[in-house]
This record gives sequence, C-alpha cells and structure tokens, in this order.
Amino acid sequence: MSKYKISVLPGDGVGKEVIEAAMIVLDKINLDAEYVEGDIGWEFWCQEGDPLPERTIEQLKGTDACLFGAITSKPKEDALKELHPDLRDMDLSYFSPIVRLRQEFDLYTNLRPCKAYPGNPLNYRDDIDLVLFRENTEGMYAGVEFHPLPDAVRNALLLHPKMKRFQDVPAEEIALSTRIMTKKACTRICRRAFEYARSNKRKSVTIVEKPNVLRETGGFILDIARKMSTEFSDVELWETNVDAMAMWLVKNPQDYDVLVAENLFGDIISDLAAQLVGGLGFACSGNIGDDYAVFEPTHGSAPKYTGMYKVNPTAMLLATKMMLEWLGEKELAVHLEEAIAAIILEGKVRTYDLGGRSTALDVANAVAQFL
Repeated sequence: MSKYKISVLPGDGVGKEVIEAAMIVLDKINLDAEYVEGDIGWEFWCQEGDPLPERTIEQLKGTDACLFGAITSKPKEDALKELHPDLRDMDLSYFSPIVRLRQEFDLYTNLRPCKAYPGNPLNYRDDIDLVLFRENTEGMYAGVEFHPLPDAVRNALLLHPKMKRFQDVPAEEIALSTRIMTKKACTRICRRAFEYARSNKRKSVTIVEKPNVLRETGGFILDIARKMSTEFSDVELWETNVDAMAMWLVKNPQDYDVLVAENLFGDIISDLAAQLVGGLGFACSGNIGDDYAVFEPTHGSAPKYTGMYKVNPTAMLLATKMMLEWLGEKELAVHLEEAIAAIILEGKVRTYDLGGRSTALDVANAVAQFL
C-alpha cells in the first residue's frame, strides 16, 4: 500500500499539460504515492451544470493532498450560454470551483512564495525572496453578492447614514459585493504569517491593508495583527496601505520578507510580486488548511495555447515542491527545487516566455534528468 494518496485535478486547457509535466518529475523522484485523477473544470459545467462535481469532493476526502492544474472561468452570462440546453432552465449559476474547494475544505491559507532564481532573464532583481500569506476563504471573495438589490438588504443598509444617497436608486441599478472578515479568519492567517517568519528566520511581517478608507474591516485585521505581534518580539510588524505596497514592491522588493493580506488585496499583490520574479510561469501557490491542502500554479487555462505544450511548467513544478514540503518530504522538496534552479540557471531549456522554443515537457524532462 502506498504511503500517500494524491488527488490530481488537471482541469482545463494547459492545466492538463502542466500536470503531465509534474507527473514526469514525480515519477522520477519515485514518491511512494498513488495518484487518483478527478473531474473538475469547464466541460463539467457545460455538460453537468457543476464545474466541481460532488464525486470529486468525495474523492478528495479520501486523499492526503491535491495537485491542481488550471480552470477556465467566464462571466455569468457567457457561462449560461455555454451550458447544455437541457440545463438552462434550472436556475444554475457558475461558481469558481477552486474558490469552492478553498471554502469546502477550509483551506484558509493561500501561500504564495515569490523567489527570484538566478539565470531567469525576466527577474526584476535576483535578490527577491518574499512569501505572501493571503486569507483564502473570506474578504471580498466570500461570494456574498446581490443584484438586483433585495428590499430586505436595502432596508437594512439604509440604517447607515451613508446609504441615504442611494435610497432612490432602483434595485436593478445597484450591485452589491460584501467584504466579510471574521476574528477567527483574521487571527489564523496572521498567526500563520508570524509563525512562518519565526520558523524561517524572516525579519518582518508586513500587513497589507487599507484601514484609512476601509476603516471597519481594514482596522479590524490591523488591530489583530498589532496585538499578535507582541507574541513574536523577534519579528517586526510593518504596516502599509495596499496601493503603497504596490509601489514599494516595484521600488524595493528585496526589503520584504513575509506579507499578509485579505483575499482580494492578497490576490492582487501576489500577482504583482510574481511578475517581479518572472511572471505567472514561476508563480506557485498552496491552498492550505489544518488537515488538507491543494497545490497549483496560479496561471489560468490559457485556451489559445491548449494542445501546444507551450506554457512554462515551472510554476507547476514549484507547486509540486510545495506539496512535498507539506507532506513532510523535505529532502525530496529540496532536491526538486535544486533541479529546477539548475535548469533555470543553465538556460538551455527555455519556454516561449523566456525567449526559447522548448515545450513544457522539455522542461519537465530536463528537471527529471538533473534529478
């Protein structure tokens, strides 16, 4: 019997190709694992009205971790147009399956390392090595939205004095998205950031918010971070507004160690940080809870490149490295990262984004050969 059981969700488009690349590397390191492929993505929305079928949820519950490729997501109206005709009158609504996975399994930490590997011609600087902790289940991505605005919601909101200027706006002319932040979620994401900083000898944790405008929600998480920092006297707490953070990351990215942010701000800042170290082709991500984790590259399904094996699989390989770390296979993780770094430094095998003509499988085979 295998030591681990790993769920593999290729998803859509190039997600299938980068997963194929990851499997080449996993076969080479001979991880003692059974791999179980599951259904997720656009085709299941179109044919079944559910991009994350219940059978996939049940499958994941019987595994130790998950490797995820990429999915296609489209706006509400476009999604309905592609739904099978037999399903169009069933009042179905497309919901991101990766967001649902995060909420279903309470994968509250989105861990985004952004590290510059020497030899990458797209690096902004070679000395960038920061890690972002993004709260993964609440904030602006909680999914509590309204359009048109229900009377009950409007009446409740009218208790707030700043809503008076909207009281005569027709319901169909108002769309509302909420930013929900709880003490539990804010506390645990801040704690994970501080614990990571301490255990990895990082000097600072920077909380990225906008409390001067979003006074209640932004002030809420900031207050929690300030109080928690007293438990971690060996780690400095830095505070910055999200717009200023974007500027400072471009100007002095090497100054930062660990960043922590709510869902939306973390999403934006992590993509900015990813571009500093080569773009989404190098951006890996871990969706981590207390008992389960899903690891993925952060790029999309890139439909125009489907079938061409053109997309850089490094982000997927680095996500695989993260999975090995989470499983406790730290030595294998170190070897895999060393191999990835060596191939980048050598520069002989490069995908189109790096000015080369190598395929995703060429990169995977080069890493496997180095291993």
